[in-house]
Amino acid sequence: MELYFKLIEVLFPVFFVIGIGYWFGKSDPDFDTTFITKFTANIGSPGLILFAVTTTGINFNTFLEFFGYALICVAVFSIVGILVLKLLNRDFVRELPPLILPNTGNMGLPICLFAYGASGLGIASAIFCVIILFHFTIGVLLADRKISIKPLIKNAPFYAILISMLFLYFEVDTPKFVENTSMLLAYATIFLVLMSLGVGLSKLKVFSFKNAFILSLVRIILGPIVGLAIIYFFKLDGFAAGVLLIQSAMPSAILTYLVGQLYSPKEVVDSIASTIVVSTTLSFITVPIVVFFALKYF
Repeated sequence: MELYFKLIEVLFPVFFVIGIGYWFGKSDPDFDTTFITKFTANIGSPGLILFAVTTTGINFNTFLEFFGYALICVAVFSIVGILVLKLLNRDFVRELPPLILPNTGNMGLPICLFAYGASGLGIASAIFCVIILFHFTIGVLLADRKISIKPLIKNAPFYAILISMLFLYFEVDTPKFVENTSMLLAYATIFLVLMSLGVGLSKLKVFSFKNAFILSLVRIILGPIVGLAIIYFFKLDGFAAGVLLIQSAMPSAILTYLVGQLYSPKEVVDSIASTIVVSTTLSFITVPIVVFFALKYF
């Protein structure tokens, strides 16, 4: 029974805040999330990364280790995603991002934080760093079919990752004023991104349910399977294994829709939106199961 209470403690705050955002989006179709987007991209996410990486006890080697596991997950999903999209006769280049880039930030970070505390947040941040970098490199490349480093250079979280890695590598203690400031930004960002996820879900529409359903199943069913395979192959255990499993089970990231809007045709963007809505909706069923399993065995 204690495990079930723990599950509620972990998931209720996340789903509740998403619900707040969804309610705001439905009650006010013109609800403007521009401030949230700008704050998160330029201030909130860098602060969250700095706090999660430098103040939660993770070391440089562990950061690189789980950074590498995240790369493996992306590589596996790239292969599977291309095959599935080809079978569905879809654009296997532009529609690949929702399959390879899960929502390890909006949903993954807070769930791992509530499940395993600050230590879990540190491990989760290493995985999140890979995904956020790929959004503005591979994500843009696939959406635009052009190579450009401008989005990465203009991306504030990229510099936060570099600074955080320097702190870890040289084992520099984070100044208390930096820790306190980044902590405030981190928790504010977690709330805002969860709420914005809810708002986004209230506005996105499903245009092709059949294709979206198939792609969503690939994302949320194969994800934890790949995570478990990595856990057992590399003999991981403890909370770190649980974090990897939870992060690998996340649905498609809503940021893939925002990037697609900038660089891809409307038909592709509609397909991406459909996958995000369906995979996120299904994740309200699958994520609790994965978190339960993670808490019980890791």
